[in-house]
Amino acid sequence: MVTRILVLPGDGIGPEVMASALDVLEAVATTEDLHLDITEDVLHGAAWNKY
Repeated sequence: MVTRILVLPGDGIGPEVMASALDVLEAVATTEDLHLDITEDVLHGAAWNKY
């Protein structure tokens, strides 16, 4: 079974915190044999810049 996760880092410290959180999540997924489908998009000010 694949678990789908949408990652939406915010402004300020959000991208840095989310990057570290994803590192931890991927380490746990490897250890526990989890199958993750991680999609990243933007939120708040980053969305204004992108769109």
